[in-house]
Amino acid sequence: MKNDDNIKVGISIGDLNGIGCEVILKTFEDNRMLELCTPVIFGSTKVINYQRKMLDMNLAYNGIDSAVKVVAGKFNVVNVWKETPNIEPGKETEEGGKYAFLSLKAAVTALKNGEIDVLVTAPINKHNIQSEEFKFPGHTDYLAQELEGEALMFMVTNDLKVGLLTDHVPVKEVSNKITPKLVEGKINKIYNSLVQDFRVRKPKIAVLGINPHTGDNGVIGKEDDEVLRPVINKINDSGKLVYGPYAADSFFGSGLHHQFDAILASYHDQGLIPFKTLSFGKGVNYTAGLSKVRTSPDHGTAFEIAGKGEANHKSFEEAVFTAISIYRNREEYNELTKNPLEKTTGKL
Repeated sequence: MKNDDNIKVGISIGDLNGIGCEVILKTFEDNRMLELCTPVIFGSTKVINYQRKMLDMNLAYNGIDSAVKVVAGKFNVVNVWKETPNIEPGKETEEGGKYAFLSLKAAVTALKNGEIDVLVTAPINKHNIQSEEFKFPGHTDYLAQELEGEALMFMVTNDLKVGLLTDHVPVKEVSNKITPKLVEGKINKIYNSLVQDFRVRKPKIAVLGINPHTGDNGVIGKEDDEVLRPVINKINDSGKLVYGPYAADSFFGSGLHHQFDAILASYHDQGLIPFKTLSFGKGVNYTAGLSKVRTSPDHGTAFEIAGKGEANHKSFEEAVFTAISIYRNREEYNELTKNPLEKTTGKL
């Protein structure tokens, strides 16, 4: 297994006009972070210098032209571009989206090539990042394409974990998107992630209903009875502890969420409103279901406070901690589940 101090945390800087660089710098201003991991920032030393000066920070860095030249225990900055972008804190600009994508693309390439171990993404603006190369509603779908997996948006803290059946989908399309195949796949992804990424031996999962009051026996809608219940029953029959569907309006208020290791919500706001209400600033957005580990903070670009030095970096810091923890857990899980014959003979 890899030593803790060798874990290379790749970081995309997000929108240059948002708070991405600020929360990154504030996180690694604490030198103890460099004892935990080796950060690799994909951007440019010119951008970091600008941000350091604006925030009155003296954080030392190691400028390099490739992730293969990373120095362990240093704050490494990969020069993805040489030009000097125009930075306008708080403004949505075409340049902000352009460089956010260049940073993300370079970081993902390094992740695929094994030059970094995990990826933590600072917030992007989903509008100005759109281009011929990026036609996605967010990071999750782009990563699913690049890493050839079926991604699950999984919002996590130590005590609360909420996955989404549908994520960045218009509300009017939600019920049509939810199929038995989708439900079964997402439940299994949550289950597998809890086991290998979070070391939960026998996960217990709750599924929230699609319609108000889970359809009231078909009076409000039939999707809960015709789509969710049969799949939940099928998975239960296989020996997994999956329950529901539960009426979403009272689930969190009643404290029922404390009885489960994870909750699967039917759509974005159904899951994220209670999650962020209960854990905003401490939560992490984790992309489960992929071969590589990616996390991000639970907030956006926060243009309204960009450049003012007011951003709280705790969620980004938690995203770094979570990525490292999941990476370690996966390595341990893979080690423990190796074929016994392979472990003793070195071959199958």
